[in-house]
Amino acid sequence: MSAALTRWRVRHHRPVAYDVVEAPRLFHPRNRALLSVGRVEGGRRFVVVDRNVARYHAEEIYAYFEEHGITAKIITFPGGEENKRTENYLEILRQLDAFPIHRRDEPIIAIGGGVLTDVVGFVASTYRRGVPHIRVPTTLMGYVDASVGIKTGINFNGHKNRLGSFEPPLRVFLDKELLKTLPHRHILNGVCEIIKLAIIKDATLFVWLEEHGAESIAAGFQNPAGTRILNRAISGMLEEIEPNLFEDELSRKVDFGHTFSHGLESRHEARLLHGEAVVLDIAVSTLIATGRRLLSEREAERIFNLLEELGITLDIRLLDAEHLWQSLLERIEHRNGLQRVPMPAALGHCVFLNDIARQELELAIKALNDRMSLQNEPALQC
Repeated sequence: MSAALTRWRVRHHRPVAYDVVEAPRLFHPRNRALLSVGRVEGGRRFVVVDRNVARYHAEEIYAYFEEHGITAKIITFPGGEENKRTENYLEILRQLDAFPIHRRDEPIIAIGGGVLTDVVGFVASTYRRGVPHIRVPTTLMGYVDASVGIKTGINFNGHKNRLGSFEPPLRVFLDKELLKTLPHRHILNGVCEIIKLAIIKDATLFVWLEEHGAESIAAGFQNPAGTRILNRAISGMLEEIEPNLFEDELSRKVDFGHTFSHGLESRHEARLLHGEAVVLDIAVSTLIATGRRLLSEREAERIFNLLEELGITLDIRLLDAEHLWQSLLERIEHRNGLQRVPMPAALGHCVFLNDIARQELELAIKALNDRMSLQNEPALQC
């Protein structure tokens, strides 16, 4: 009889703590928020800025670091889902490696949309096995969703976010004024994520969107009602992700709209923004939920009316049952063998489905096509 094998058990809990902070006029020389973490005297910063943001703020950003005696290496990133690639990730790493920074007290700074913060966060998590970073979202999508969690990633092998990590930022700074230069399409792109949250967990937020969404969009969310909507959306997002930062629990409310949209976004990368893919998923999911009587016809009507009121259009030509079914099958692998599809059970409430059939998907797409056809029919002339 052989002797018992020796076994060692190693346990360690990495504490996670970071602040999401409103920081108006972030690049004003008297605003020291960007320097509130990390070494200042004789310090260095590696800064990655979205190329479109640089058009408006590059001089201001350069002047900010010069004013405070920080040696800054500032590079631009093209942004856009099509640039969330291995090649761009490696190029940022090459430039970072050529500009030495301290491993712990000279954080990388990411200034841009969700694509940029995802890529730079992945750079930070992998360079020297992890260096600190700061996020400054400049799109509405980044402001309410991508920048406030700890997920990072790049697309790989035709799949969205196939390579990635969980890497908490040191801090997230929110400057609402940076949203002023966003094109209308990108404002609506971020609104789709707010709608997602409202449908699946926050009926009050849904009402606020009904009452003040259109005016807030028109104002670029610079108005008081827009501020309330943004703050409630961020609070709701953090409420959901904080207990499950590392996704130990794979049934997540915030995955509503992110089952069929993954396939849509990968297939139509050049045509669809992330939120536009999400809202197509939401429309199909709403009709599946209605077909199962989880959601009443009246509540479904409120969802579609809200989309119309906010000026969000659905390109239903992109919906193909086979492709959406394959997206669902891929999500089953990602969600460890179960569908775990979040569905609204009345506005503001959620259930998870594990038995969606392909026929249900086909019927939902047909119902959506029928609905849009009726909506687009010309009025009868009397």
